[in-house]
Amino acid sequence: MALWGNKDLVYSTGTVDVNFDTKQITGTVGVVTFTTAGISTGNVVTVGAGATYGYAVVTGFTSTTLSIASTAGFVSGLTTVTGSTYAVSEEPLYTVVDSHYRAPESKVTGFSTNPVFTGVFGVDKTEVGLARTTAVGGKAGAYGVAHSGWVGVTTYIDGHGRLRVKSEVLVAGGITNDADDDARFPE
Repeated sequence: MALWGNKDLVYSTGTVDVNFDTKQITGTVGVVTFTTAGISTGNVVTVGAGATYGYAVVTGFTSTTLSIASTAGFVSGLTTVTGSTYAVSEEPLYTVVDSHYRAPESKVTGFSTNPVFTGVFGVDKTEVGLARTTAVGGKAGAYGVAHSGWVGVTTYIDGHGRLRVKSEVLVAGGITNDADDDARFPE
């Protein structure tokens, strides 16, 4: 099991239910099969649009069920999730428990509705170039990042009402299978 890979999206077809007692994520609608989807132990599963519900590390899988290591990466107080979207990626495992990148995130709304968010993004070379020139919040290059790879991003509004963006390249490298969840870094 590797600590990370380069696929921003391994699989995300259908919807899932999460049982926190059994630490099982079960495909409910439209899941073809987890065993032929390219999923591996050590992949990260993000549950809910923009990690609304949280993250977990895959420890095993069958054709319709993912076993997860822990529910600690999920939003506190949840006992079950039903009929949710999800995405499996090869993002770094340690980000699941890093308090800087806790769920929920705002990864799916693009640049428009809420500029304040935190998240880990698979950013490829094309996205790096576009992020350096795209205007956001009246500022060109607001989401510019130093390098392609797995990038942690935190944004906030400062005391003067200006958008501020902090980014940190967690793992430099080439990203493939770019997910459609990271509209902040469009291609």
